[in-house]
Amino acid sequence: MTKYKFLIFLFFFFYFNSVNSEIIILSSCDNKRDGFLKNEYILDLEKSLMTRNFIYNEKTFKKYRLTDISVKKENSLTRFIYQEDNKIFTERVGYPQFYTQLLFEKKNLNIKIKTVINNEEGLSEMSKCKKIEVFEEES
Repeated sequence: MTKYKFLIFLFFFFYFNSVNSEIIILSSCDNKRDGFLKNEYILDLEKSLMTRNFIYNEKTFKKYRLTDISVKKENSLTRFIYQEDNKIFTERVGYPQFYTQLLFEKKNLNIKIKTVINNEEGLSEMSKCKKIEVFEEES
């Protein structure tokens, strides 16, 4: 019996240690409302993290008047992400009855925002990026 447990352990050990790490970078992303280029998104699928770097010039800074001190100080925002099929979602922000999350699709330059209110889903295009880069590494 212990021999079988050992074999199962070896199988899972090698299976999970030979994972592919993938990083997707979406850059020069504009806002659908105003057209300003102001975001870069880095999706690290191995670490399950999305980093949004806020890129602003004087024109966008005056328009938005950044109020979040952490974003103003570091110019970035980090969220946990998870993957379902070819879609990548950020963690939910809000309450169980009302929440939003970003939706990315692999090899797609469009970023969508998913809004859920009392189990009713809404999906709208939030941003379009000009460039996408995918880095894959097998370990």
